[in-house]
Amino acid sequence: MLLRTSTTLLRTLREDPADAEVPSHRLLLRAGYIRRVAPGGYAWLPLGKLVLDRVTEIVRSELAAIGDQEVHFPALLPAEPYRTSGRWTEYGDDIFTLADRRGAEHLLAPTHEELATLLVKDLVSSYRDLPLTIFQIQTKFRDEARPRAGLLRGREFLMKDAYSFDLDDDGLRASYARHRAAYRRVFDRLGLAYTVVRAVSGAMGGSASEEFLAGTPVGEDTYVGCTACDYAANTEAVATPAPTGGDPDAHRPAEVHDTPETPTIAALVALANDRKLAGRHDWTAADTLKNVVLTVRRPGADTPEVLVIGLPGDREVDLRRVAAALHPADVAVFDDWAAHPGLVRGYLGPQVLARLGLRYLVDPRVVTGTAWLTGANEPGRHATDVVCGRDFVPDGTIEAAEVRPGDPCPACAATASGTPADTAEAGTSGGTGTVRTGGGELTIRRGIEIGHIFQLGRRFTDAFTLDVLGATGKPVRPTMGCYGIGVSRAVAAIAEQHHDERGLVWPAAVAPCDVHLVVAGKGAQLDAALDLGGRLSAAGLRVLVDDRATVSAGVKFTDAELIGIPCVVVVGRRLVDGYVEVRDRATGGRDEVPWDGLADQLLRRVRGNGV
Repeated sequence: MLLRTSTTLLRTLREDPADAEVPSHRLLLRAGYIRRVAPGGYAWLPLGKLVLDRVTEIVRSELAAIGDQEVHFPALLPAEPYRTSGRWTEYGDDIFTLADRRGAEHLLAPTHEELATLLVKDLVSSYRDLPLTIFQIQTKFRDEARPRAGLLRGREFLMKDAYSFDLDDDGLRASYARHRAAYRRVFDRLGLAYTVVRAVSGAMGGSASEEFLAGTPVGEDTYVGCTACDYAANTEAVATPAPTGGDPDAHRPAEVHDTPETPTIAALVALANDRKLAGRHDWTAADTLKNVVLTVRRPGADTPEVLVIGLPGDREVDLRRVAAALHPADVAVFDDWAAHPGLVRGYLGPQVLARLGLRYLVDPRVVTGTAWLTGANEPGRHATDVVCGRDFVPDGTIEAAEVRPGDPCPACAATASGTPADTAEAGTSGGTGTVRTGGGELTIRRGIEIGHIFQLGRRFTDAFTLDVLGATGKPVRPTMGCYGIGVSRAVAAIAEQHHDERGLVWPAAVAPCDVHLVVAGKGAQLDAALDLGGRLSAAGLRVLVDDRATVSAGVKFTDAELIGIPCVVVVGRRLVDGYVEVRDRATGGRDEVPWDGLADQLLRRVRGNGV
């Protein structure tokens, strides 16, 4: 392949676009790889399409290598299958919906579990046809409320989605492991540094879920890692280690105190220590029980539910964790205090919630026998020794509190307590409980989700009554897995991890070309560069020749660094001696190489990079 800058649709920008917020967005626009069409929608220009195609082919080849079969579904889908699965309402405002001229409702597909299940139901009837995995690389759509960061949060994106069908759970686990390994090979080949983290399943459902996150400071996904073991999890999936419970009757009776002008935890703690409430002068925010009121609207519900969440006062509620725990419901902060006079703002305690008929969920640190300083449900008053299991009984627990650096690792805590790591709950103590911890602490990191795998189970085969004839002659309901890779997002993730102050630095496996020929002069040098480009292309290299006669050498070098092709060959004044200069874009290294042996040397470089 030989491209000439003068005839290629390639326009670089000298300045950063005003709306470019992250490095990948800024550099892909400046270097002429993409162009904005609409909020969350981008056109791929020739160099960008070459990168996208190379990423796509790496993904496709690894899926084919494990026996997956490629199909292609429409992007415009009828509503009925999604109504059957329940996801028409679960997705809420996140999907694009429309009606055709006859009034039939449709959606632009966010993902294709329903269609994959229906296809297999139509074509597969016997256990002999399973296991089976189908995949596609297809455009997907999400009605993103705030599209931003270029390709990282768009409304239209290219995605690889695969769907496995197995006869039993052992088969599902094997399919899941096979795809997990294939994903590692994909992201290794793409040159990405990534972490596999435990995750929540969200709209997909299922029993197990992991995300592949490419580490970067601009990533919108927050995850944790342990300082002592290999535990990693999305913050929504972190479980809090619960303290051991105690005897609720071991505490003295609750006592109400006047605590004027203490609507905040900080003010309450200061007053409690100043007045030595309950004979103590060592009160901390962790000894208080904060009660946060939220509204929860279930899909299709006419009115929202009022939900109260109790957590230690040194923690804030993380609404993303709440939303993950209560999915598919929409969660919002409660503000209609006038409609609920029984809720005393700033002085709310759990003692009255059962009588008010409100659901009360607590942080896992709030266990039976723990005693708290909390609201007394009267303006300007709080109560001490309010004991869980005696003065209030929660309706359950919820992972709602923020995860902080330094929190104990749930896997290490599980090992210390003898609890299996897969079932351990995770965190710190509150009230009078204690947590057995050991090993490492959690650190907070940021990344871009580039892949997500799920053990779906039978949610969709149940919804569509997909059965096959089993070996015993009885029907068997297959179990499913789902495996997604954000292909266009992977391009942005690579750009985030592979750039410097001068521009992009593509890994050889995904670069639009292998060689960027830059002509330092005109006349004979330009003719020689075009001749050299033809020879390199004939040898099997992908070549871009900057043959612009009216542009200075300085601008050409600046553009070459911005575009980021791995190998830059400069045809300059040493051409008369039979030499060209070869520059390595990543390392900055420079070598004088004889003209005659250039093709062989560059081919060795390309093959040495696994291309």
